[in-house]
Amino acid sequence: MLSMLDVEVGYGRTSVIHGVTVQVPPEGVAAVMGHNGAGKTTLLRAAVGLLPLRSGRILLDGEDVTGLAPHLRVRRGLAYVPQGQQSFGQMTTAENLQLVADGKRTGPALIDEALDLFPVLRDLLPRRAGLLSGGQRQQLAIARALITEPRLLILDEPTEGIQPSVVAEIERTILALTERGGLSVLLVEQHVGFALNAAGRYYVLASGRVTAEGTGGTTASTDVRAAMAI
Repeated sequence: MLSMLDVEVGYGRTSVIHGVTVQVPPEGVAAVMGHNGAGKTTLLRAAVGLLPLRSGRILLDGEDVTGLAPHLRVRRGLAYVPQGQQSFGQMTTAENLQLVADGKRTGPALIDEALDLFPVLRDLLPRRAGLLSGGQRQQLAIARALITEPRLLILDEPTEGIQPSVVAEIERTILALTERGGLSVLLVEQHVGFALNAAGRYYVLASGRVTAEGTGGTTASTDVRAAMAI
């Protein structure tokens, strides 16, 4: 689905990502893990097109999209949920969803589908997004991204600062989405248990380089924790 091949990315004169290759399988989940400062968010920003590559290539369904602007990548089925439970705080939950749905022919049905995935949002539709809890805002951010009908969903630290019950709900939703087909996920996550439960493929970053990779599942936990301890 998504292939980031030997990419190098940086800011100004400083390189942050050094020759990293990451593959997101069709209708599967790839997780990128690592400590703060490892380069995870920089890697995602490059995948979205918010940062240009210094070298390497990015392929989406085999098509080279390295030089495409972010909005053109979105048209090809990419959706990005950045770190920080972002929403339009002065708008209601319903307005946040409608803002995205207005551009879709089946907007009302897509909103209903998103609310089925995150039913807690139904009771919060009249409430301003800025008054929601962190977990509720994160669910809103993911729901809003899903309304765009993506084929690739990119999530940056979706469980950061969120209570365990909501973490479990987000994990179940991601697994359900990939199991029903038509969606791939690139997930950046420090929560090792969550990442490995969701991912079919994992990568550990340290100082902008891949230091470990393999197939997901709970049996990989020891290897991942050892790699992150280095």
